[in-house]
Amino acid sequence: MKHSSMLLLLLGLSLLAGCASHSSPELRPYSAEESRELALEALNRRGLSFDEYQREKAQLMGQPRKVQGFDGQGEISADRGSNRHSPQS
Repeated sequence: MKHSSMLLLLLGLSLLAGCASHSSPELRPYSAEESRELALEALNRRGLSFDEYQREKAQLMGQPRKVQGFDGQGEISADRGSNRHSPQS
């Protein structure tokens, strides 16, 4: 009886010691993908305007920012395209 209770006590102590000394995942460094995801989540929470958000996101993703602007054709009348599709006489 004394032998089995000592064995049970040692088993319990080793179990508790194993649970107390687990390695924390917080101590390992983040991978590049995890860091990028965390930065994007933080960016979403900042409440920036659309242009600021797009600029910051492009910078985080390592992409050149696309310049948005007009195409240089100017205004085009809606009637201009209708002549192409009319049946020929």
